[in-house]
Amino acid sequence: MQLGLLAGPLLTMVDSSIVNVAVPDIARELGADLATAQWVVSGYLLALAAGLTTTSYLARRFGTMRVYGCSLAAFLAASAACAAAPGIGALIAARAVQGFTGAPLVPLAMSVLLGRQGTARRIPIAAGLLFFLAPAIGPSLGGLLIAAGGWRWIFLINVPIGVVAMLGVRRLPPGVAPEAAGTQRAFDGRPDAQRAIGRRPDALRAFDGRVGRARADPIGLLLLSTGLIGVLYGASRATADGWTAGVTLATLGGGSALLVGYLAWAQHVPEPAVDLTLLRHGRSALALALSVISSVVAFAAVFLLPVFTQSVQHHSAFATGVALLPQGLITGVGTAAGQRLSIRYGVRPLVVTGFAILAVAGAALLMLTPATPLWVTALILSGRAAAIGFGITPLLAVMLDPLTDAQLADGNTLFNIAQRLGGSIGVGVLGSLLAARATHIGAVPAFHEIGLILTLAAAGAALLALRLPRHVATQPINA
Repeated sequence: MQLGLLAGPLLTMVDSSIVNVAVPDIARELGADLATAQWVVSGYLLALAAGLTTTSYLARRFGTMRVYGCSLAAFLAASAACAAAPGIGALIAARAVQGFTGAPLVPLAMSVLLGRQGTARRIPIAAGLLFFLAPAIGPSLGGLLIAAGGWRWIFLINVPIGVVAMLGVRRLPPGVAPEAAGTQRAFDGRPDAQRAIGRRPDALRAFDGRVGRARADPIGLLLLSTGLIGVLYGASRATADGWTAGVTLATLGGGSALLVGYLAWAQHVPEPAVDLTLLRHGRSALALALSVISSVVAFAAVFLLPVFTQSVQHHSAFATGVALLPQGLITGVGTAAGQRLSIRYGVRPLVVTGFAILAVAGAALLMLTPATPLWVTALILSGRAAAIGFGITPLLAVMLDPLTDAQLADGNTLFNIAQRLGGSIGVGVLGSLLAARATHIGAVPAFHEIGLILTLAAAGAALLALRLPRHVATQPINA
């Protein structure tokens, strides 16, 4: 069962980073400049952000597994088109389709894997390993494939893996996930269902038998997708042009205004593109905020440390990639351990401990020097990875606890959107600050300042985590 659900997210997550190392080869072979070839990466990420906004509606309208299967098939077709692209324009277009069609795979797979179905919501160990290993292995795997057969292989390899995943999807048992909104008749009029959606009568109607014909929210989709693309594009331009550049200010400001507009719009329609009622639950909103902080603190180091190891310590890209690999495995193992520990000791102690470890690991970054051995850097990253693993599952449990299985697509979509927004903006801000400070005080002191910021952020999050509940319900709302 898990193969079909895990392979799709693995492919789309690896493809978010695997192409980064291929941009120079792509530009050279297709006769494009680097600025144009960079859209092979940017186009994918922006289209993926737009595709995320459609996930919840499509799952409500057509059913979780049907949308997952169609998205996986379309992603594979787009991957084949990328491998066969005759020119840079065709490749950028195929990558955009790849990003858009691959966007639903992660939140929908999480919806099925975290579906309560009579038990507590837990991430399977294999899922924890793959979800967190994928971003780490992308660049290393890309380098190996390019060396073995050229850049087209980084897309072509998706096809056989995806075909096996499609066969796995076909073997999933019936009823593994909600098929469409109309199947949720059992929730109509139930007090526990009404509590789970924040006592909103209009939202409750969205789960009764009349909503097998789930209505689209075109205005909400336009506001959310355009706003998300604007903010993400603005954050990406800020790292290259600066935060005061005209294009940065215009896209960030316009995108932010559209997202605020969506927040207002979603309160006045019965079936918004992404249901935000989760944010009405204080603990869920707090857990989501802490998840974003965790993502920023973790991934800022993942993005910035390679710059330090290569430009300051003069290690090769391959050696840096090898040093980054263990953290994916350790995060996955930590995720599995975190689930067991949270049941035994409670959510609050585990998350507070995880952020405390992150703060200590952040402080360790202050001791890095040009002569620090690479294995020490890998050890610091591994400690951070374990802390992330301990905390992410308990935070997800708190965030999703008030939701029914039918609302998991909305909850997981919101989680992925928040992670991408927070991660992109956080990494952009810290990357720009590192570059600016390095020109004034030097690379090593500037990196130490970033380490101090990450330490303070983790320590502050540990204090906020004291407001989390000690335990979450282990029985399903719809039991």
